[in-house]
Amino acid sequence: MLEHIELFFKSIFIDNMVFAVFLGMCSYLAVSKKVATAVGLGAAVIFVLAVTVPLNWLLDKYLLQDGALAWLGEEYAAYNLSFLSFILFIATIATMVQLVEIVIEKFSPSLYNSLGIFLPLIAVNCAILGGSLFMQAREIETLGLAFNYGVSSGIGWFLAILAIAAIREKIRYSNVPAPLRGLGITFIITGLMGIGFQSFGGMLTGGDEAPAEEIKTAETIEKIEKEAKKEMDEKEVSYNDVTLKN
Repeated sequence: MLEHIELFFKSIFIDNMVFAVFLGMCSYLAVSKKVATAVGLGAAVIFVLAVTVPLNWLLDKYLLQDGALAWLGEEYAAYNLSFLSFILFIATIATMVQLVEIVIEKFSPSLYNSLGIFLPLIAVNCAILGGSLFMQAREIETLGLAFNYGVSSGIGWFLAILAIAAIREKIRYSNVPAPLRGLGITFIITGLMGIGFQSFGGMLTGGDEAPAEEIKTAETIEKIEKEAKKEMDEKEVSYNDVTLKN
């Protein structure tokens, strides 16, 4: 359970797709002018990641890895289909994006029109493919953790685009210098938000490392004190011997 909680918060705040690795920046910058549009696209990204990352985990586990085909028989254990990872991952993502596009067009035509070309472009959104590739590179062990990683990565991207959309709506009424209006001030705000999100890095690591360092320091000090005391005792014994002889 602790592993799931750690992965969830780490994927949202520390390894955020936008602020940590700058994936999905095209949609992030282009569809973040209105909060309503950002919410729609963010929800679509969460859904696509939540479905494609576990599906691609299954493909990687039982089809693509070296020796993954052993379940078909011993003669297939030597096969390695990892070179097909990009093709199969993108095929899975494209299928789910088409499903999302059909559903949104059916039930929310206004949102479909506002998203425009960026809705089908989710299929080639590097944040979506990055989720599956990071899942593969980090060797996530179980299907549950893969689903957790997909959902939490989507939520991290959703929070990023929602935050920048809310700021861009308010900043229209601010006196921004002319050379920085538009994408200029957006890049600056994104950088500052990235610094803020990186400050969460100590949330999962600082608490574990600090006690170990304190214990090590205490042991070192204790060792130095013992050696100093031993040396002083030896000098005192030598001094007493010299005094007695005289």
